[in-house]
Amino acid sequence: MSKPALGRGLGALLGGAQTAAKPATSASAPAEKTAAPKAAEESPGRENLVAIDRIQPSKLQPRRDFSEESLKELADSIRAKGIIQPLVVRRQGNNFELIAGERRWRASKLAGLTELPIVIKEADDHSVLQMMLIENLQRENLNPIDEALGYERLGSEFKLRQEDIASQVGKSRVAVTNALRLLKLPAPIQDQIRQGQLSSGHAKVILGLDNPRDQATAATAVVKDGLSVRATEEWVTRWQAHRSAPEQAGSPMTAPPRDVHIADLEVRLQERFGSKVALRYKKGRGSITIQFFNDDDLDRLLGMFSVKVD
Repeated sequence: MSKPALGRGLGALLGGAQTAAKPATSASAPAEKTAAPKAAEESPGRENLVAIDRIQPSKLQPRRDFSEESLKELADSIRAKGIIQPLVVRRQGNNFELIAGERRWRASKLAGLTELPIVIKEADDHSVLQMMLIENLQRENLNPIDEALGYERLGSEFKLRQEDIASQVGKSRVAVTNALRLLKLPAPIQDQIRQGQLSSGHAKVILGLDNPRDQATAATAVVKDGLSVRATEEWVTRWQAHRSAPEQAGSPMTAPPRDVHIADLEVRLQERFGSKVALRYKKGRGSITIQFFNDDDLDRLLGMFSVKVD
């Protein structure tokens, strides 16, 4: 079942062009068997039926991986029910370049379809890239790193604030902020997340370590020992305690751990604020330190506390 927010941002960009389509089959109308559809019949803003070979993927496509197993499952569904929603394309000479629906196009080729329903959109490269990013970000199976890279591109290439990005893709601002934090990890750890060896939950805990070498050590321990997120929290806590007491260098994992409840609260605060948080507590007293990395990040945090800067 799709999330209620999905489709909102892309639908707005497409101007409501995505309408329900009749199931596509491999059978074609007699006129379409002998000649390509006339340009006059391929009108922007309404559904058109065209030969699948006239549709090509876009060089702007930000999505890197298409699961073969997932494509086969979708191809089986298409064979049974057809294409429920038309693909969104733009003209490229006498052919068409995909804007939205590459996964359906790939699966349709596997299913043996010869024609597909399309909606033609007039758009430049800038608009196409934005539409593609939003469509991909609205997919629940996008890996966390590609999701974060998508948010980063929306921010850098289209000058969108984090709250604007969140609104367009139907996510909370905290979710967007937490995703962007993953890009602070070293490239090898990002690859482990992309490959599913580490979850975003593991990554958020590992971000509690400042040193890239420590982060790499933690990631290796998680993968090697199959640590859960909670076990990773405890590992990181023991490692930090060891780092703060160099004289115990003989065995980092034997250092006395912090209270697991305090460590848990610290992780939850980091997730809530989308930034590194240090919680210090002893006998009912302590402090909470929240880090920020630039003026925009500070403004975001102040806004969460309803603090206005004159």
